[in-house]
Amino acid sequence: MKLTGLLVPLAIAGLVAALGWLWLPASGPAASPDITLRSIDGRAISLKQLRGRPVLVTFWATTCAGCLKEMPHLAELYRDLSPQGLEVIGIAMYYDPPNRVLALHKSRGIPYTIALDVQADASRAFGDVRVTPTSFLIDPDGRIVYRNSGAMDLENVRRRILDMLAKHNRTAPESGAGVTG
Repeated sequence: MKLTGLLVPLAIAGLVAALGWLWLPASGPAASPDITLRSIDGRAISLKQLRGRPVLVTFWATTCAGCLKEMPHLAELYRDLSPQGLEVIGIAMYYDPPNRVLALHKSRGIPYTIALDVQADASRAFGDVRVTPTSFLIDPDGRIVYRNSGAMDLENVRRRILDMLAKHNRTAPESGAGVTG
């Protein structure tokens, strides 16, 4: 009986360790996929071109209650931090009809970029995303430093973004540096 009582916690600890090993690559944060997204207004958005600023990518669906609940908070985060350099991109899932995405975007007045993933290319590039919401925070160096499926801890994400912006602003050259008159 004592052996069985010891095996259960050991098995749980082993499972947690194995999942952690699978989840976190040995080399640190993974590089963001080098993809180009198509926004609902037709713009091409290259993640590579957004290097130098934090980018929050979130996969969502019009039928996802959690996604709809999160949208006002993402809009607030975007309004607060986009002037400092944050980019937020909401990627509508491939199974979401574009007309529904457009209608929801208009009715909710979403201020951040919304992209369509009609062929599921973005979903595949980010590791075959199937659950919504699923979010990725990409640092200014183009590394995925946070991944979350389900409700996001927005305060944690906000703190991480603020840290990135503060570091970037400390290391960015002053405007006009090197210009002579």
